[in-house]
Amino acid sequence: MFKKILIANRGEIACRVIKTARRMGIATVAVYSDADRNALHVEMADEAVHIGAPAAAESYLVIDKIIAACKETGAEAVHPGYGFLSENKDFPTALAANGITFIGPPPNAIEAMGDKITSKKLAAEAGVSTVPGYMGLIGDADEAVKIAGEIGYPVMIKASAGGGGKGMRIAWDESEVAEGFQSSKNEAKSSFGDDRIFIEKFVTQPRHIEIQVLGDAHGNCIYLGERECSIQRRNQKVIEEAPSPFLDEATRRAMGQQSVALAKAVNYASAGTVEFIVDGERNFYFLEMNTRLQVEHPVTELITGIDLVEQMLRVAAGEPLSLTQEDVTLNGWAMESRLYAEDPYRNFLPSIGRLTRYRPPEESASDTAVVRNDTGVYEGGEISMYYDPMIAKLCTWAPERGAAIAGMQDALDAFEVEGIGHNIPFLSAVMAHERFRSGNITTAFIAEEYPDGFAGAELSPKELRQLAALAARCEALRAERALSISGQMRERDLPDPLELVVAIAGQTFEFSVTGDADVCEVADGDGTMTLEDMDWTPGQTLATCVVDGDPLLAKVDQRTDGFRIRYRGAEHVARVYTPRQAKLAALMPEKQPPDTSKLLLCPMPGLVVSIAVQEGDEVQEGQPLCTVEAMKMENVLRAEKKATVTKINAAPGASLAVDDIIMEFE
Repeated sequence: MFKKILIANRGEIACRVIKTARRMGIATVAVYSDADRNALHVEMADEAVHIGAPAAAESYLVIDKIIAACKETGAEAVHPGYGFLSENKDFPTALAANGITFIGPPPNAIEAMGDKITSKKLAAEAGVSTVPGYMGLIGDADEAVKIAGEIGYPVMIKASAGGGGKGMRIAWDESEVAEGFQSSKNEAKSSFGDDRIFIEKFVTQPRHIEIQVLGDAHGNCIYLGERECSIQRRNQKVIEEAPSPFLDEATRRAMGQQSVALAKAVNYASAGTVEFIVDGERNFYFLEMNTRLQVEHPVTELITGIDLVEQMLRVAAGEPLSLTQEDVTLNGWAMESRLYAEDPYRNFLPSIGRLTRYRPPEESASDTAVVRNDTGVYEGGEISMYYDPMIAKLCTWAPERGAAIAGMQDALDAFEVEGIGHNIPFLSAVMAHERFRSGNITTAFIAEEYPDGFAGAELSPKELRQLAALAARCEALRAERALSISGQMRERDLPDPLELVVAIAGQTFEFSVTGDADVCEVADGDGTMTLEDMDWTPGQTLATCVVDGDPLLAKVDQRTDGFRIRYRGAEHVARVYTPRQAKLAALMPEKQPPDTSKLLLCPMPGLVVSIAVQEGDEVQEGQPLCTVEAMKMENVLRAEKKATVTKINAAPGASLAVDDIIMEFE
């Protein structure tokens, strides 16, 4: 076995590899760019080597710098993680030429299966069912339009060397093909250094289900069950689970056997994933093979008990697999939620900045529940504009699917992230969605259930009343604290009962609060709620209690007039008044937001790629105005209504902050 390895990656996957290597007694070397000088993976590794400027093309993607770092530190092997150089066939070739082992598949397998066009041809030759499409190279947008028409709409435009949703577009007509083709090429070029594009039929109402395979250099190959990855946004996976709630054993076996046959056809040796699209009749079609470790690999580890990173290390060291197909059993259910630095209330636009608060739920493991958090950040660290916006991968396991979902809800409730926009509220809302809980999902779930974007989850009347009661109890505790600090508590007590009015989500609750720290009763015209085991003091950001027997965990931030409360994907301000204050507050006019209807504001920090209009142009609703790149993704900003462009304030190449004015209209 290796004595020292280098991880040619960053963030949570670098930290993940380090954990397994440390458990196996293997020393680790991290590499880092200027932007990652203080990153968590640098701190965790035994050694760290600086490799260049923040841009990946000047650091993490430079093969010579990785090899130099290996020679400097004496690293015998390199784990590529995912992304960056993980599916670049030239990387393992260059490592081998320098006597360094690549912890991944051989170059021929990467070349054959990492290229989506070639892999589809090989899959068809191996008898694997494939999606209809055009596998040849496409020269320009006009050719793309012609090919799409022959295939039949809708079509999927994809980067040949792509992954992670980069360089992918769905087109429903000719105009969308023409526009999407160029954007896909641009994203593919900037993300992978390869702008080849292909087109295939887009299967409507599809599920995205993938098979984990594991092979060695001795001809052995097995599959480790499937992962359901249908909850996606812009072709980027958001929530994954294992196993799939849709597959039966016969379909699972057929998909697994085809995946193994395909892997054996290219002498695959390492961990890899064969991705399929599955229709409502359980017909499945090959999409692509990812010749690397997947982002969602933890859910497979949780249901099989197999450490995939360890297996990759052992295979790379020349060991045969210690497992046969008969040894693989699927136990329980696992969920993974990808926490991204993106604002769901602003159409999931990227968010960068410093993590002023980062408190994940405590990791734990028992026979009935597991909470796991793979992360590469820490409180006080910075989310950079140069890399993927992932903050963490939160995973839960339980014997049954419903319990795994409940565990994820509790873990998300307890996950505190401040300083940047993040998608925790959206993840919580999906977990509570009846359609998701039923397992009746497709890759169109987000588009169908949130067609107008995400504005927060809607709480039930019972939940809203419980949060209002929580706010009242917190106000009582805050008042007690204030009296105690001022020394007045010895002279007088709070009124018993304490009369409070709570205004939340457009509703008003008039409460009488009685009791002590152990048991408190909050009563209104609809009855009395009993709050027990209250764990909150002024200044804390998490409040836990039991309301009429129901456990309640909410994020609570103090305001001068009450509390900001976040719970299960909903966010509300609970204003707490005395009866007299409530009467006066009702007379106050509401503050109106500024009128920005005549301005195009930059919705995220990013770089202006292009301006599609000129001053004096009359634009129509939906017309592209400009393209802004942020975190390796291009975002087309469109006109919301008919207007005339009066002034353009930004030019291509300009770096903009949130709400910078790009152009003005009349």
